[in-house]
Amino acid sequence: MAYKQHFKFCFCFKRMFRLREAEPPESMKIIFQQYSENDVMTVDHLHRFLIEVQEEQNASKDSAQAIFNSTHKLLKFLPRKGLTLDIFIRYLLTDDQNGPLRPLGVHHDMSAPLAHYFLYTSHNSYLTGNQLSSDSSTGPIVDALKRGVRVIELDLWPNSKKNDVEVRHGGTLTRPVDLIKCLHAIKENAFSASEYPVVITFEDHLKQTLQAKVAKMVTKTFGEMLYRNDAENLEVFPSPGSLKRKILISTKPPKEYLDEESSMEIEDSQKQGSSDEEQTQNTYKKKLGATDKVLLDEDEDQIFPEYRSLIAIHAGKPKGGIDDCLIDTNTVRRLSLSEQELENAVKTHGAAIIRFTQRNLLRVYPKGMRLDSSNYDPMLGWTHGAQMVALNMQGHAKFLWIMKGMFRANGGCGYVKKPDFLLRVGDPNNRVFNPSAPPPVQKFLRVTVYLGEGWSREFRHTHFDRFSPPDFFVKVAIAGVPADEDRKQTRAIEDEWLPVWDQSFEFSLRVPELAVLRIEALEYDTTGVPDFGGQTCLPISELRNGIRVVPLNDKKGNQYKHVRLLMRFEMRSA
Repeated sequence: MAYKQHFKFCFCFKRMFRLREAEPPESMKIIFQQYSENDVMTVDHLHRFLIEVQEEQNASKDSAQAIFNSTHKLLKFLPRKGLTLDIFIRYLLTDDQNGPLRPLGVHHDMSAPLAHYFLYTSHNSYLTGNQLSSDSSTGPIVDALKRGVRVIELDLWPNSKKNDVEVRHGGTLTRPVDLIKCLHAIKENAFSASEYPVVITFEDHLKQTLQAKVAKMVTKTFGEMLYRNDAENLEVFPSPGSLKRKILISTKPPKEYLDEESSMEIEDSQKQGSSDEEQTQNTYKKKLGATDKVLLDEDEDQIFPEYRSLIAIHAGKPKGGIDDCLIDTNTVRRLSLSEQELENAVKTHGAAIIRFTQRNLLRVYPKGMRLDSSNYDPMLGWTHGAQMVALNMQGHAKFLWIMKGMFRANGGCGYVKKPDFLLRVGDPNNRVFNPSAPPPVQKFLRVTVYLGEGWSREFRHTHFDRFSPPDFFVKVAIAGVPADEDRKQTRAIEDEWLPVWDQSFEFSLRVPELAVLRIEALEYDTTGVPDFGGQTCLPISELRNGIRVVPLNDKKGNQYKHVRLLMRFEMRSA
């Protein structure tokens, strides 16, 4: 059925566009002809299609009949006559069981040490916006946990009266939230999306009296949920499978405290002529360079004993350079590096970092200049074995989408087992995986973008263009090791709410285990900056072959109700 849309043009004129049902893609017509007779697909035809095209080898005739029945109920067609081409395409677009990822649930081996997994990790988890002046709140913590994040970061500072503990981004204008509120929020939401352990990393700026208060708060709030490590020198981390529904505390005790000097520095700067925000930002930037030098390991005997007993994952940054940091002792620990430190370290110590992360934990965090809560590429950390690649969850852009795509794997439980090549030891030449020199091509992935729909139901008709219907195109890209990264895009279909592209692209993959497929729908704009029309990221390790419906998300990662693409994925070995 066709209907009309009117667009104002040059104030007193209107342009009229007749909107029609999309013509099925030619390649879809060919596939339908192969699995139908007299333009009708029967149950037997559908059964053969499920096995040969969708590669669902366990599909039975009963499952094909069940699809017939559910499609009949949803689309109101007569089952005795079978599926026409239009109804067949509607089935592919509307079947909830026809998504792009294999419905495997949690299927990775969860009995290995924590160091053998990537953990879904957030940075400054309590901030609602930018890193300089936004509010601290429990809201972002709750949202992160509900999305499956497993590592929450809290910066602990004394309150203004020095008699209680608050969470805030020190040396900035961010407003604080009480620690106890954050702890309760974590307790109530920790396992809403996943039963696997939550790690809380404390960035501790407290003296002993307040550490004692934190110990009591944490113990009382979490009770039996709190995991305590009784071993004096832990040689191997426990497994996520053994820590279900447990809370782990990870911190490094401070050697010095950025208290009175920092506050005096801020006060002095504010007495001068510049604005509060300018002076605070300058103070914050100065402190960033000194933070790693100031907050080093303390003699743990000087720490309040009950506070020390909370620490399940000991963190520390030894004095000296990167060589000292990467010394692999008998006792496992957590090391933190900024994105810049990691970028510099991998140039000369890439293999050593991978060896270090085979037993120990490495956390990577955004550089301090990312005051707008932007992010860095997480792939550099993952390809070098870093388990806790922490991103700012306040932002909404490509790198955060990639992270969310990576952690859709393994049932979305927040833990993804590292590929064996990042864990392999025993090479006679002591060699390890080198992301800059990956193996030959292992897989070929062919991606076909057939058509898209749903924008007219999701957006106002002038949302993309005031004068005409939108001109959509689709970008398809690979995020992974440098040799795998690639990007393709369809042509733009002019003045069409129901675009049909019917274009195919092929990608060569050397390390498919770490690759993420990024899909983004955009609307061509004559200004040169395309309008956003939806996105999703998919872990290639769990992509399933066949013609699949791909729902798209908004910039924040929330799924649209109606916007989706019909695509085909064909993975084959090289």
